[in-house]
Formats: sequence, C-alpha cells, structure tokens
Amino acid sequence: MKFLIDAQLPPSLRGLIQSAGHEAVYTLELPEGNNTPDAEIAAKSAKEGWILVTKDSDFYFSHLLNGRPEKLLLVRVGNMRLKELGDLFQRHLPGIIEAFGSNSLVEMHGDHLAP
Repeated sequence: MKFLIDAQLPPSLRGLIQSAGHEAVYTLELPEGNNTPDAEIAAKSAKEGWILVTKDSDFYFSHLLNGRPEKLLLVRVGNMRLKELGDLFQRHLPGIIEAFGSNSLVEMHGDHLAP
C-alpha cells in the first residue's frame, strides 16, 4: 500500500511504514512542502493512489461530503510521545491494511480501529 502522511503527524512515521514494506511519502517532500493546500493534497493522493494519513478533521468532512481524499486514515488520538505513536502505528498497521481492502475511510483510535 501507499501512504501520504500529513503535516500534523511526525515525519518518523514515514520510516516506520516503509520498514513494514509499504510506500510512504511525507507532505514535506511535496513541491510546496507542508504549505501544500489541502485540495492539492487530496487530489495528489487520489491521482497517485495514496492513502492520506492525517489528524486533520477537514479531510474527514471533505471525504464524507466530496469523496476527497478517496482513501483516508484519520488518526484520532491526542498528543502523545513519538515512541508511543510509533508503537500504536506498528500495532495497528496490519489491521489498517486489512481494513482498506474494503473501506475508503478508517479511523485509528488509541485502542481500536473503526472502518
């Protein structure tokens, strides 16, 4: 799977996802970096087949109302240490991959996933 990680999340998630055998790009790597407009991020993720990983609820509402981004992983956790967030992603990544087999929206909470 291919993931585009939004600016509210740490760049270290890119390496964690890649180490699990998946492609990952951080918004800082885009031509406009973290200043890339949300509409452009949604369009690029659709064009490239990326799952957008974000904490930004604007993408959630855009997905529900307009179907953009086409695939969305909404991270619904509060602030936490980088290690805790990394551990959470490692724990949930197999379930995330499975959930996107039949869903376009997956919410990741601290203790569970909600497809």
